[in-house]
Amino acid sequence: MRLFCAPLVLALICTVLGEPQGPPTPAPSAAEEPSQSNLRKLQKVVQQYAQADERILSENILQELDEQSRSKDSDALLTRGTIIKKMKSVIDKIEDTQRNRRKDTEEESEANTLYEKALMLVSKPNTDKTLGYKMLREAADLGHKEAKTELAWAHLLGHYINLDIPYAKSVFEDMAKSGIPGAHMGLGFMYSTGIGVNASQAKALVHYTVAALADNTWAQMALGYRYSFGITVSSNCEKALSYYRRVAKKVASQVKFSGGPSVHRVRLLDETENPSGHERDLIEYYQLLADKGEVQSQVGLGQLYFQGGRETPQSYQKALEYFTQAANSGNAIGYAFLGKIYFDGSEYIKADNGTAFKFFKKAAEMGNPIGQSGLGMMYLLGRGVPKDTTKALSYFTQAADQGWVDGQLQLGNMYFTGNGVKMDFKIAMKYYQLASQSGHVLAYYNLGLMHALGLGVIPSCPSAVEFFKNVAERGRWSERLMHAYQDYRHYHFDESYLQYSLLAEMGYEVAQSNAAFLLDRNEVSLFNERSEDLIRAFHYWKLASAQGYSAAQVKLGDYYYYGMGTAIDYETAASLYRKASDQQFNAQAMFNLGYMHEQGLGMKKDWHLAKRSYDLAAQTNADAKVPVALALMKLQILKKIDSLKNTPFKFVLQLDENIMSNWDLYLITILTLVLGAIMYTRRPNQQQANADDANQQRANGEPAPVPNN
Repeated sequence: MRLFCAPLVLALICTVLGEPQGPPTPAPSAAEEPSQSNLRKLQKVVQQYAQADERILSENILQELDEQSRSKDSDALLTRGTIIKKMKSVIDKIEDTQRNRRKDTEEESEANTLYEKALMLVSKPNTDKTLGYKMLREAADLGHKEAKTELAWAHLLGHYINLDIPYAKSVFEDMAKSGIPGAHMGLGFMYSTGIGVNASQAKALVHYTVAALADNTWAQMALGYRYSFGITVSSNCEKALSYYRRVAKKVASQVKFSGGPSVHRVRLLDETENPSGHERDLIEYYQLLADKGEVQSQVGLGQLYFQGGRETPQSYQKALEYFTQAANSGNAIGYAFLGKIYFDGSEYIKADNGTAFKFFKKAAEMGNPIGQSGLGMMYLLGRGVPKDTTKALSYFTQAADQGWVDGQLQLGNMYFTGNGVKMDFKIAMKYYQLASQSGHVLAYYNLGLMHALGLGVIPSCPSAVEFFKNVAERGRWSERLMHAYQDYRHYHFDESYLQYSLLAEMGYEVAQSNAAFLLDRNEVSLFNERSEDLIRAFHYWKLASAQGYSAAQVKLGDYYYYGMGTAIDYETAASLYRKASDQQFNAQAMFNLGYMHEQGLGMKKDWHLAKRSYDLAAQTNADAKVPVALALMKLQILKKIDSLKNTPFKFVLQLDENIMSNWDLYLITILTLVLGAIMYTRRPNQQQANADDANQQRANGEPAPVPNN
């Protein structure tokens, strides 16, 4: 609309001054001179136009008009034609600026559209990520700041595009000057971890704080974790609660009745020690059974695709297919989950209250708690049926009595809010606790609220923080755990490490232990020295250990024992082994404690306690029986040698320090020699047996076998 204002302004100017008649006269007469009042009117019109167009009008023109209007020298006054000519020039400049602004606005609109479409593609499963990042780059090229920041994150983490840390740093620094929260979060992460920059916890804290104040979720989680555990700041439960509560509220607001994709927290240390890797084979086997009409396989596959698995992306379409097959066979679980799918709807399946009610009702009539809970939700919300809290309470109670988590949660909600029942915080807490045992995120959130506000329980900041932290770590950003795991599976170790280290900053214990594992195994090539890898691994093991992961406590103890990434400290190592042993019944920690008792490292030498620790290790884990048997054998030998103190054979005791300290090496050597001797003595016998067999076959007219040695 602004582009067509110029003729109107000219009309106003002409109204004030009159139409010019040809070119201006070199020596105008007094009759041709504009009056002082007309000049003021013209000045006011131009000023109003300039204000309406964000004061684009040149200030020197206004100043000149002002001076002319004040002048009493008629020769100094401008003629009508001269003034209008100048005004036309100014208006032409304004129109040019408007055209450029219109072009900029169109580019901004195009960039916003590209950015929104790109985010949809890169954030949702089963979409073309390559196209998404291509559109993101196009939006960034058009000057979209959030797109530039998002692209920088992708380059920093190597997520679907090439790893380029210097580029990410440059963009973050540029965008941080414009106040983009994601850029401040990126710089905070880089300064905290020392990736691409010299580490500076002070700078990291500043950038995290700026980003958190601008409502950046990752920064709020990072600060909540730091204040909760006292990481580079003084521990402050109230601040931790404030940050975690904001994030938890965002997560809780996005939870649907059907839940969301499962968060699979794969520990690389456990994966190495106990590899599974058979999920794909099992799925193919169950698909074969499902195709043959085996109902339980159809239900199992439906649930797998409904929630998503370690190697199986969530797919409501496939879930719908398998649940429909099960429902066609009259299976109650199939009916119930079809109800859940149509109750919430999805990107590919439109929500339908009538269809959802039909399936929930069929399942409920068969006594299925999922169907009962679904009907309760429909009556509670009035979705497709008249709102009826009495019926809702009845259905939720039936479902909860069968241990179904949604029934327990909704009963808790009804007693918490007094909806259809008398408000009772204690009963609400009872149902929330039951639902939390099944891992329902909203149960954790409501328990966090009750502990924070002291509703039905004594206020407890640490408990509230624990609940809210649990909720915060179930946000959609937790999907990066699986992205990092897939990078690890495809040998993209640097990319995997970067994503784990980002999540480690946000307080994910499994990410901390996995980042440490990659560094410990020397899989990461981002750093120059092996010693730097060990220092970083020590840091992450320490963080994971503080959150109670027993394997991390054992690894941290190993680092103190061997002096990796830190100075040797036997007492601290023993303390960590004891903690893992007492709290988590870790067999490796028990065995290590036994060895330290045996050798008197970090504690008084005590062979009785050593034997006890070895025995506990064998009882706790069957895999420990062989090493425990060898350790006990050595312990018996040491006792026999020690008994020689008061005999003429006490000279043997001198072997204890020189030889017996490396008993395991000598034992392995002896066993190897024995095995070699056995194989050597058996070889002639085997050759003779083969020769006898060959002679026998020749005698029978059969071809002799080809020797394999």
